[in-house]
Amino acid sequence: MPPTPLGPVEEELAKARAAYRNRGRWGEDDVLGTLNFVDDAIRAHAASLVRRGRCFSLAASTRGLPPRSDGGRDRAVAEPRPSTRWSTAVTGAERLRDAFTGRGVLLDVGRAFGDAHGELPDGFPVLEEHLRDTAEAQGATSSVRRGDIVLVRTGRLGRVRRLGEWGGYADGDAPGLSFTTLGWLHRTEIAAVATDTWGVEVRPDEFAGPAGSPLHRIAVPDMGLPLGGMWDLEALAEDCAADGVHEFLLVAAPLPVSGAADVPVNPIAVK
Repeated sequence: MPPTPLGPVEEELAKARAAYRNRGRWGEDDVLGTLNFVDDAIRAHAASLVRRGRCFSLAASTRGLPPRSDGGRDRAVAEPRPSTRWSTAVTGAERLRDAFTGRGVLLDVGRAFGDAHGELPDGFPVLEEHLRDTAEAQGATSSVRRGDIVLVRTGRLGRVRRLGEWGGYADGDAPGLSFTTLGWLHRTEIAAVATDTWGVEVRPDEFAGPAGSPLHRIAVPDMGLPLGGMWDLEALAEDCAADGVHEFLLVAAPLPVSGAADVPVNPIAVK
């Protein structure tokens, strides 16, 4: 799929910042950003979604990957890997320790629009229409509501694990959210969004020149929307496809590291 044509990056950023800015929406001392959309009633409803008690850790594991050699020497060392994380900017992670509990909903865009493995090609921009069409195809349990934590599966993590090709996972081309989904992310009033890719947004980006993670530059500091990267959605996606239920209780508290804006997490989905 060709990139969505966009204008000059700074012009587009300025327009998005004006349209989707949430700063001051919950007061000058706010520390939660879009996590304000999650209230006690939403958490109670999320708890009621548990039927089987089946748990899925969504933290990515590097188990089974071969070790690399250390500069040609005879010993092997572990390849450093990125961790499943939240990126936030409203406040330090220590003030969000109990904020990431609510209704999770999986939008398996890879299964809906990908290849036989349920994987989107690198560089595929996930547009609003893909998110909407995926939710509609998956059925009523996929309706996106205010305060939801939305998980978008592209199949990218599954592919690199399946092929053992981790080299470009952190810095190569990847499917991901289009910059143009900012309107949907804002309008739906979701609490957070996470994907199975390293950087959440599509790479290369959709601008003619260097843009420097344009979706992050609006979503995190201006919308106050936490972005989750490198979430392992494979087992959860298989279960959701099998029983047709794509909603669940999600507990995804970050480590309470003082002042941290990019922090590891072991998310747990319970169905």
